[in-house]
Amino acid sequence: MGAAVLAVCTGAAVPFARGSHSGVHKTPVQGRVRVTAQGLQGDAQGDLRLHGGVEKAVHHYPQEHYAAWRAELGAHATLEAPGAFGENLHSQGVNEATVCLGDQWRVGDVLLEVTQARQPCWKLNERFGLPDMALRVQQSHRTGWYYRVLEEGDLWAGAALVLQARPFPEWTLERLLDLLYRPVLDCAQLQVALALPLPASWQRLLQRRIDNGAVEDWAPRLDGPPA
Repeated sequence: MGAAVLAVCTGAAVPFARGSHSGVHKTPVQGRVRVTAQGLQGDAQGDLRLHGGVEKAVHHYPQEHYAAWRAELGAHATLEAPGAFGENLHSQGVNEATVCLGDQWRVGDVLLEVTQARQPCWKLNERFGLPDMALRVQQSHRTGWYYRVLEEGDLWAGAALVLQARPFPEWTLERLLDLLYRPVLDCAQLQVALALPLPASWQRLLQRRIDNGAVEDWAPRLDGPPA
C-alpha cells in the first residue's frame, strides 16, 4: 500500500496546564472532513499566536513514529490512539526524511503544501507527563510537519497521499530539522535556507542566528513557563 491517511483527527481548544489553552487533545473523526485555508472543520488551536493560521492549517504526524516512541518510552496510554501529538492527519508511508519543504500533496479533494516542520513546545511535556518530551521530539527529529491549503475541499481516513509537485527535492524536512536543531551555528547553510520559501517566523529565526552569531535559547519553548 502507498502513502495514505489512516485517521483524520480534530479537537477543541480547552483549558490546559499552567493557565493555558490548547487543542492538542485530538481524536479521530469519521467520514468526510471539510478543509479550508484555516484548517479542518471542527478543529481548534489554543494559542493562535503560535499555532494554526494559514501557514499551519493542517498538522501531519506519521504512524510509524508511534512504534519508535513505544520502543523508547514503553507502554504509554497517550500512544494508544491517533492524535497523540495533536496531529490532524495520521498516516503511513511518509516521514520527515521523505517529505520536502514545498511539496504539494493531494489528499482526497484537498491540495496541501508543506510549509515547515513542527517546533515542539512544552505542552508535549504535559501531554505525555514527561518533563523532557518536547526535547525528545526535537532531538529525534520525529516532529511532524505543517501544511497550507492550496485547494479547499474534503478529505477522509483512507485517502491516498499523492505527490503533485516537489520544487525543492534537496531540502527534506530532515535536512531542515538538522540545520535548525544543530547546536553549532552553520551560517553558510543558514544563508542557503533563507532563500527557501520558509514562513516569516522561520525567516526571522534564521536571520537572527546569522545576525547574532549564535543559536537561540531553546528553554522557553521546550520547558515553558513556571508550573
